[in-house]
Formats: sequence, C-alpha cells, structure tokens
Amino acid sequence: MMTSVSGAATANAGQCDTGSSLTVVVPVWRDAAAIERLLAHHASSEAQWVVVRGHGDEEGARLDALAARFPEVRWVSSAKGRGPQQNAGAAVAGGDWVLFLHADTMLPPGWRDEIVSEAGRRGRVWGCFRFALATDAWQARLIEWGVAQRVRFGSLPYGDQGIFVRRDVFQSAGGFPPYPLMEDVALVQRLRRFGRPHASALRVRTSARRWQQDGWWRRTWVNLSVLARYVAGVPPERLVRPYERPQR
Repeated sequence: MMTSVSGAATANAGQCDTGSSLTVVVPVWRDAAAIERLLAHHASSEAQWVVVRGHGDEEGARLDALAARFPEVRWVSSAKGRGPQQNAGAAVAGGDWVLFLHADTMLPPGWRDEIVSEAGRRGRVWGCFRFALATDAWQARLIEWGVAQRVRFGSLPYGDQGIFVRRDVFQSAGGFPPYPLMEDVALVQRLRRFGRPHASALRVRTSARRWQQDGWWRRTWVNLSVLARYVAGVPPERLVRPYERPQR
C-alpha cells in the first residue's frame, strides 16, 4: 500500500517508528536504481526512513517491488518535484531531526550520531555533511574543495550533501518552497535566520554522473551560473532549461 500525501499527512503505509529521534526523507523521480542501492546499505532501525515518490514516475512498478522488499521504510507519494516531495516526507516524519537526502547520495559511518548528538551538543539546529563525489577523478577533488569553501564562508550547502534540520525549526522556516529548482538554496536561506549550520567533517558520497556526462568544467560552470542568476532574482522556473539541457 502507498500513502498519497497532499499538504497534510494521511494514514500510514508500512511501518513507522514515531519514537525515532531521526527521520530520513528521500525524494525519488526516475531513481529506482539509486534508491535501491541506498536502502540496501542504510535502511535500518537507526532512523525512520521515508521515501517519497513523485506522481507520474514511469518506474512505478519497480518502486512497488522495492516497497515490498523494504517494508520497514515508509513509502508515500506526492506531486512531482523535490520541494513538494520533501515537504510531503517531512509531514509524516516522526523524528525530532529530519535529514533530507538525495537518492544518489551515500552516507558515511556515524552519520546518525553526528546529527542527533554532535549537532545538538554544539547548539546547532541545522547542518550538512561534507560533500564528496563518488569518483577518483582529480577534477572531483577541486570541486569538493570549492563546495567546502562555499559552506565555510557562505553557509550555503546544497541538497546533494545532505541537509539536516530540527523538525520544529523546519516547520517554523516554512519548509521548502514549491520551486522546480533551487528549492535547497531557498530552504537554506530561510534556515540561516536560525543560526549558522553545523558543518560536519563526515563526507557523504554523491554520484558524479552529471559531471561525467556534461563535462567537469561545463557542469560546474552551469551550476554556478544558475546559482548566480537565482541570487540575482531570476525566477526558478526560468532556470530549469539551462540547468537540465544537454551540455555537450
């Protein structure tokens, strides 16, 4: 059974540990292979896991099979888009903390304690992990260094490094806006009102497929130019095409 979420949460599907101190929310859209790898490695009693499917995903049959394989995971569905999907996951979260994680991002050992113990000990109400790309390419190390400086000096993590936040603070911030792009940046801009992030030294490993497909420097330039245009006030709807189109 799949729970459909529109606005507020509805009845539960699968098992839900509402006493858990941490909920992991993963939006999926054409990500069946990635979510299968992620759940095979990480889904456990360490946290409540919520996977949110976007309406209209053509991989629905494969996701149905994964829902049967991982009954300990709560599976819900919502309107397509990372913003709406992650809001839907947060609406059914039972943890005091919520980690928003992309399907193609793998977590490091000790990730749960880093959120529920270390961040709280430092008095932080939100934070992120250190970004790493799942490749040995030397270009990846330069990109990772650049991301680390963006977080260090700008307090601006992206969703592909895992953003975690206390659930009450997420609600007070108003959640994700319903943007087709840059929803993670918009959330971070809201969260900065509550203080600086806890920048974890633990590294998540995110797929390098976009960089490998589009070219290391071309993809990096596109990402930076889209961010600059968003900060300058360009509506996110106008940024989807330059971000998504083939770059070669």
